[in-house]
Amino acid sequence: MDPEINLPDVLAEVSAQFARYEDALVNNRVEVLDELFWNHPTTLRYGATENLRSYAEIQAFRAARPSKGLMRALHHTRITTYGRDFAVANTEFTREGSPGIGRQSQAWVRTAQGWRIAAAHVSVMQEPARR
Repeated sequence: MDPEINLPDVLAEVSAQFARYEDALVNNRVEVLDELFWNHPTTLRYGATENLRSYAEIQAFRAARPSKGLMRALHHTRITTYGRDFAVANTEFTREGSPGIGRQSQAWVRTAQGWRIAAAHVSVMQEPARR
């Protein structure tokens, strides 16, 4: 049986957590970012310049990251839930003064503590030619 996709209540829950994450990211609220990543040995985050293969590595990266230049504009955000306990969030982003287009993907899982990011990927590509 296929999971139910985008149950309204589940989609609202994950969308709210995604918004919390974005607010924490651009305002460098490290404690919220730490909260929203699942504190589990399998959690990972592949960043634009780093591969973080554990919650501890993600936490250390966040603590050391400069807090300037974090503002960004999101584009084409898509959140999809599968059943009641799993979701993916994908978005593109731009930063003023940066020519590239960023891409962010997150796998969210419902845990006993609430919705948490189990895996994330961030990359930047050069802006494609306009047609």
